[in-house]
Amino acid sequence: MMSHDVAVVGGGCVGLSVTKHLTERTDLDVAILEKEHHLAQHQSGRNSGVLHPGFNYPPESKKADFATEGTRRMKEYCAEHGVPCEELGVLVVAKTDREEAHLETLAEQAEANGVEYEILRSQEAIREHEPHAVGQAALYAPEAASVDSQQYVYALAREIQQRENASLYTGHAVSEIEHTAAGYRIATSNSDVEASYLVNAAGLHADTLAHQLGVGEQYQVVPFRGEYYEITPDRADLCQTMIYPTPDPQLPFLGVHYTRRTDGKVIVGPNAVLAFGREAYDNTDVNPADLAETLTYEGFQKLLASKTMLSVAWAELNKSYRKRRFTEASQRLVPEVRSEDLEKSYAGIRAQLVSDDGELVKDPLFVERENAVHILNAVSPGLTSSLPFGEHIAETLAAKV
Repeated sequence: MMSHDVAVVGGGCVGLSVTKHLTERTDLDVAILEKEHHLAQHQSGRNSGVLHPGFNYPPESKKADFATEGTRRMKEYCAEHGVPCEELGVLVVAKTDREEAHLETLAEQAEANGVEYEILRSQEAIREHEPHAVGQAALYAPEAASVDSQQYVYALAREIQQRENASLYTGHAVSEIEHTAAGYRIATSNSDVEASYLVNAAGLHADTLAHQLGVGEQYQVVPFRGEYYEITPDRADLCQTMIYPTPDPQLPFLGVHYTRRTDGKVIVGPNAVLAFGREAYDNTDVNPADLAETLTYEGFQKLLASKTMLSVAWAELNKSYRKRRFTEASQRLVPEVRSEDLEKSYAGIRAQLVSDDGELVKDPLFVERENAVHILNAVSPGLTSSLPFGEHIAETLAAKV
């Protein structure tokens, strides 16, 4: 039996950030319990690696505050720790009058959030930034950046391991958490752990662990798989930076977009299709228990009752199983891309929190208890926000000690 002051369940970017800030501010003995033997195996390492500067979030919202501060701090952190990070900028392209009108909303949000931007009013202006992108207008945000998310996670881990009051245990999959008179008893695949305080940063499994303690029972994680293609090296010049569609405020997911990564590769995606398991990274993977849990959840059933959501779900499913549909979605922004230019790349799972009434939880959500904090929703821009969000959670827990 190992004993620590604080147990942080989950060694992703949020859990590590919480630990970093907690050990910097207190003398508490903190243990991180990570189920995998290698870090960044799930959401923290299976994303686009984009730092979102904050133009896409309502002013004074948690997302806006964390994203704008997170972008600045992440760039500083990467520079200090030698993590690849390139400020490439992003082009948000409008193809219709309706989308162009929505660019004005994005511009207003950018202005209110202190994000640098420029509205481009012609195809010629767009092509000055992205020669192969096609649209009638665009918003250009130069502060958007691309970061190597896996190297960032390992940089956090190295920094933490240098601290005397921090321990990182990999290969410790948490199966059960029990509330005790002294705090918590945590059963893992390796050994049991006792802790006075708990931070639940388990990502895809955060709701499952919280429910064991009667926390957040009105919510459930519904896993959505996002699949990426990669443009072949000889055609990588089709995208110089990042090319995004104008987001539809009525739809839950952004849609296929282009991102140039720090290694020079250009990825296209993701789509957003229901995953048949919380870690079902391939479209042939099925976890019967996870799938049954999702399909029988009343919140998911209510979510699908919407005609809009059914239409979106069908379109996204087609992109997953039919490359032609994925190519067509890609061609909306860059018409020159061809099916043979796209090669299958990696996939990630988005831990989308859904409420019992069928609503997608869009903002960061954490639930406090007397001696615990449960992070139920750290959805996009979770990577961008990880430093200030982790600091906020650390301060919240430190106030309980």
